[in-house]
Amino acid sequence: MGGLYARARRPLQYGCANSLNALPSPWPAGDTARIARPEDSLSQSHPAPAASAPRGGFHIPSLDGIRAVSFLIVFVAHAGYGGFIPGGFGVTVFFFLSGFLITTLLRMEQAASGTVRLGDFYLRRVLRIFPPFYTVLAASALLVACGLLRGTLQARPMFALVFHFSNYWNVFHGASGQPPGTAVYWSLAVEEHFYLLFPALFILLQRRLPQRERSQALVLLVLTLAVCLWRLALVLILHADSDRTYLASDTRVDSILFGCALALGANPMLDRPGPASRLLRRVLLPAGVVLLAVSFLYRADWFRETIRYTMQGVALTPIFIVAMRDPGWWPFRWLNRPLPRRIGVRSYSLYLVHHVVLYVLEQRAPHLFPPARGAIGLLVAIALAEILQRFIEVPAARLRRRLGQAQPPPVPAAAAA
Repeated sequence: MGGLYARARRPLQYGCANSLNALPSPWPAGDTARIARPEDSLSQSHPAPAASAPRGGFHIPSLDGIRAVSFLIVFVAHAGYGGFIPGGFGVTVFFFLSGFLITTLLRMEQAASGTVRLGDFYLRRVLRIFPPFYTVLAASALLVACGLLRGTLQARPMFALVFHFSNYWNVFHGASGQPPGTAVYWSLAVEEHFYLLFPALFILLQRRLPQRERSQALVLLVLTLAVCLWRLALVLILHADSDRTYLASDTRVDSILFGCALALGANPMLDRPGPASRLLRRVLLPAGVVLLAVSFLYRADWFRETIRYTMQGVALTPIFIVAMRDPGWWPFRWLNRPLPRRIGVRSYSLYLVHHVVLYVLEQRAPHLFPPARGAIGLLVAIALAEILQRFIEVPAARLRRRLGQAQPPPVPAAAAA
């Protein structure tokens, strides 16, 4: 049991949400990239531009594929290749994507009804996230209790998992006492804390800065700067452990807020066109790629635990914009093909099960060559995700639709232009 976790723990203790991680959310995290009505639109973080939206909703290009790539980055890192693959970045992408999708949904609901119904929002979140989460957590604990998965179960670590503060528990106590493979749920805890608090902040911004989305986005960017300064203080002044800055909600929420800021200030799906495609493709996109490369290549510990997350949030912004605005351009065209989109739609369930599957294979088939173990683990995880999709997620989505009192979404500005 220790081998796999030890390899993944430092650079990838998230298990994804980093984000997943999800993302969220990869999140779970998050919602579908096809946004119809706010109550309907939560199948999983996932091409036709808004202008050609089908009746009852529109589809956000490329996001399903981005979610699939994020999950695969996390999976490969956890399968034993964390020394070569930046698994933590996959979680950061999940966070960014979840922030963008959630804020886009809130904007649509605000525009359609003039308000955000907090009760409906939390009901949608509960029905989207909890059924698969508790199903997998219960199954993992049962495997341990039956001796099929070697590990221990302890009351307080399990309490932290069940009530979504396992990230802080793991910072101060470690992951012992939890079913092997569930330590990665720390990123889901980060997203739950975001879901709990952000709607109130969104409503406050609507009241204080009505119809001024770019000013609202600026407020969020100021918050991301504050989080970065807080990480710097923790690392350089208080000498905090790296897990403190990697796992805690107060030090990772900025990765989500960068996505929220994009959804408010320059949303490719809801706002009029921003920078020209030539500027995006030739200047901003390459600059984002260069920033990402620097964040991967510069290995100083203080940088990796502080400024790196901020740099990646800035870098992801033009990448997401171009991926959504120009899904037919060759660097992003493949993200919209059926297989990446299918994986992306199931990425939340894949994130939930993948690390548990890898632990089972490591314990029960230690003789397997690591690439073979990873390939088998991926196939098993996909099969389990399909089962969760059919018997847990789809029924929960139907229940959301029955309980929701949705109104039709507003016509995006891009479509009205």
